[in-house]
Amino acid sequence: MTIESAQGFLLWCLVINYGILLLWFLVFWFGHDWMFRLHSRWFHLPEERFDGIHYVSMAAYKLGILLLNLTPYIALRLIGPDAG
Repeated sequence: MTIESAQGFLLWCLVINYGILLLWFLVFWFGHDWMFRLHSRWFHLPEERFDGIHYVSMAAYKLGILLLNLTPYIALRLIGPDAG
């Protein structure tokens, strides 16, 4: 695998993962009540805890994107042949 192909791979991973995060946020924002009712059938959670779980999970997912996609992409851009 060349540096250029690794850069392309990480860039697409970054785009796809941010798309998933954005979709998750939009479904949570616009379909909050539907999601809460759906999950309340399986788990007995207060609404505040449900919201907190999603907020922390989105933050952890975003941190994973930054550490596992963006940081290596930037590092490869810095050492790549077209960085100079």
